[in-house]
Amino acid sequence: MSDQDRMLAVAVGNSRVRWGVFEGSSLIEAHSVPNAKLDELVPALKAHADVELAAVASVNDPVASEVEKAIYQTIGGSVGRINRDIPIPLKHTIEEAHTLGVDRAVSALAAWQRAQQACVVIDAGTAITVDFVDGKGVFQGGAILPGGGLMLKALHGGTAQLPLGTWPPAEEPPEVMGHNTADAMLTGVLAAARGSVRYLIERYSEFYGAYPQVIATGGDAPLLFDGDELVEHIIPDLQLMGIRACVDHARSDA
Repeated sequence: MSDQDRMLAVAVGNSRVRWGVFEGSSLIEAHSVPNAKLDELVPALKAHADVELAAVASVNDPVASEVEKAIYQTIGGSVGRINRDIPIPLKHTIEEAHTLGVDRAVSALAAWQRAQQACVVIDAGTAITVDFVDGKGVFQGGAILPGGGLMLKALHGGTAQLPLGTWPPAEEPPEVMGHNTADAMLTGVLAAARGSVRYLIERYSEFYGAYPQVIATGGDAPLLFDGDELVEHIIPDLQLMGIRACVDHARSDA
């Protein structure tokens, strides 16, 4: 595989599958499909039959197995699974390395390669992760909290009268105080997500003794952090970039 060949990177999450095509180090296009509509993946992949290698990162093994089958059906060639066939070249201080989610690891790797300095990596999806990579590129760990959809489901499931809210919302409540139950729930969820992230950024900065660069990714990142003065960069496909970085590192070692 040459530096300019086409590679397919696939990130399998809890709610959706996102894939992108790289030409060399450049991501030229990216798409996603909900896990519930995985049958749409095969026709979508047929447009990428010329890729030489596909690399899959997953936190959802049953769905990832179906994705690999879909890739074999449409593309063939070589398919590698991150952390199974392709290692993640990320230094870390995690006590039980096998418990670190592949999504968190590859996003942290991509963030560090981009920033080249200490950074906080926020991944806002089904769950929200807030992780810290120090100035030497060492993953120090982080925090995991429920995403907005999970919070709304918990409020509905754990109470007698609260309705099941819609996530993501079509728009934010017009005022900071909700004037109806649905708006009050949504306001609380947005405040919980944003406030938790802000608190963690401050604590990580105190731990490190300096202010890190803050990078956000994930499907809910624009909704939660667009215009936030603490979040310096929103990079939608940070995980795909991390997958590419793993492949590049494995190729250089070989």
